[in-house]
Amino acid sequence: MNVNKVADNVYEIPPKTLMARVGGRIEKFQMKVPVHIYANEYILEKIKGDRTLDQIANVACLQGVEKHVIALSDAHQGYGFCIGGVAGTDADTGMISPGGVGYDINCGVRLLRTNLMFKDIKTSIPSLINTIFKNIPSGLGSKGKLNISYSDLDKVLNTGMNWALDNDYAIEEDLQYCEEKGCLKDANASLISQKAKERGIKQLGSLGSGNHFLEIQKVDEIYNESIAKKLGINEKNQITVMIHTGSRAVGHQVCTDSLRNIERAMNKYNIRVPDRELACVPADTPEAQNYLSQMACAANFGFTNRQLITHWIRESFQHHFNKNFDELGLHLIYGVCHNILKIEEHEVDGKKMKLNVHRKGATRAFPPGHPVLPQEYKEIGQPALIPGTMGSASYLCVGKPKAMELSFGSTAHGSGRLMSRSKATKKYWGARVKDDLSNRGILVKAASMKIIAEEAPGAYKDIDQVVQVSHDLGIVEKVVRLVPVGVVKG
Repeated sequence: MNVNKVADNVYEIPPKTLMARVGGRIEKFQMKVPVHIYANEYILEKIKGDRTLDQIANVACLQGVEKHVIALSDAHQGYGFCIGGVAGTDADTGMISPGGVGYDINCGVRLLRTNLMFKDIKTSIPSLINTIFKNIPSGLGSKGKLNISYSDLDKVLNTGMNWALDNDYAIEEDLQYCEEKGCLKDANASLISQKAKERGIKQLGSLGSGNHFLEIQKVDEIYNESIAKKLGINEKNQITVMIHTGSRAVGHQVCTDSLRNIERAMNKYNIRVPDRELACVPADTPEAQNYLSQMACAANFGFTNRQLITHWIRESFQHHFNKNFDELGLHLIYGVCHNILKIEEHEVDGKKMKLNVHRKGATRAFPPGHPVLPQEYKEIGQPALIPGTMGSASYLCVGKPKAMELSFGSTAHGSGRLMSRSKATKKYWGARVKDDLSNRGILVKAASMKIIAEEAPGAYKDIDQVVQVSHDLGIVEKVVRLVPVGVVKG
């Protein structure tokens, strides 16, 4: 796929005719909008190493797609849409595609600050990590500690973090500092399959596997002291905690069920796409509306899942340090979604219009003054959390005005993989990766050595370069760089 450089860190694939094999024959598909790739030369070469550019060009062929489709600086091959992909379609008649959200619906990240400094915890990191590992179930198929009824599960699916607040697993400020206040309003648990509920009911409050993690971090660099202080970050070596997980089996089953329904509906509506993984239907169809309600349920499960883990993180710290909440200061800075579809207002060709914004492995990054932001963050912009690997760094940024023009208010969601998990396990030996990290002062505890090999730092892009692209474009501003000192991997 040929790309043209149109500005610093901006590459474009102009609209053109694509040829694709559909149902055993070659068909023509017309890109309706250009593709914009936000990358430097290093990142662009990495992106070219898989099907990312083909996938995002296919997205540009969808009915009702507006302005442009975007591959962010962490983009890599995914299911249908590339991961690190953003697209907006007309909210009334444009396409809704589950592939533009993915299987781990509302996988996301939240960041907690503390009053602790690295010197306060340095000698006790091993025992603290063991306490966290014991208190928060992790690993493939891991089950949570809760024993809730299906009635409670429906409340979680319908009301998200409000259920956690009602059951003393959250405080009011947790909702205020979470995207959508921890609840998508259009959820309808009656539409969720029994299989999805059966798979999810035992998993609420668990970390899961793959790239999900809990990290104890220390502040490494502060780029904007004024904004950092407003976010509760006061000095270098201050301790923070980052949580990354999603909707577990509920989200996976919702995506599976929805894809099956939407693939059938495509024949009814005579919809053709260049890749069957881009299964989609117009927003004004019953199938699309059902998907949005089911996606909202899975998203609410994801919000609540991270909140329960937050609660048990707080308990772990309180028990370990024998200090209360106020002494520890374990406040939520912000919580963001990665895999989500939102109906938002954006400017297209000089006019404001409502769009179905698909963010697949992408973080919302709204600028100062945006009406959905908490009052305390109105002046500085939305905190955007961009985690790296267990051997690199993570970034606390804030959204900037250019994000609305360039990326529908979106930025990268992480480093972005360079190689598949299977390739990583062939190249890296888990025990050696763990030892290398230990020698660098990073303690890692995981459900298996295989997970450590899959998540080896070398399997990902350079997080510093990924974030720098968004910073240089004015999509976000770097505020704080965080480095891991203790990691729990799923």
